[in-house]
Amino acid sequence: EVQLVESGGGLVQAGGSLRLSCTASGFTFDDYVIGWFRQAPGKEREGVSRISNRDRSTYYRASVRGRFTISSDNAKNTVYLEMNNLKPEDTAYYYCAAAYGSGSYVAEYVYWGQGTQVTVSS
Repeated sequence: EVQLVESGGGLVQAGGSLRLSCTASGFTFDDYVIGWFRQAPGKEREGVSRISNRDRSTYYRASVRGRFTISSDNAKNTVYLEMNNLKPEDTAYYYCAAAYGSGSYVAEYVYWGQGTQVTVSS
C-alpha cells in the first residue's frame, strides 16, 4: 500500500520556524520526485518546493526561496521541508506528493499525502 504521511505542522508566530516531514512507503522512493504543495482557504493549490531523489535537484517557488529548505533522507524514505522566517501568508494546508517524472507539472504527481496544517500568526 502506497502511503505518504506528513507531520510537523502547527501554529507558529511570524518569524518562527517549522519543519515538515513527509515519510513514504509502498513505492521505490529513490526513483521519485517529492514535492510540497500548499493550499490556503479560497486559493488554488500551489507548488512550494520539490526535490528529485534521483539527482538531488531542487526547486523553490520565488516567495519561499531563501526561507525554506527541502532535503531528503533516502535511508528513512523521508523528505523534510525546513521553513524559517515564516510569514502569515505561508498559512495553508501543506501536502507532499510523489512524481515519477520531472515533477514540474501537478499532473505528474501520482501519490498524495493527507496534509498538515501550518498556521502563522502575525
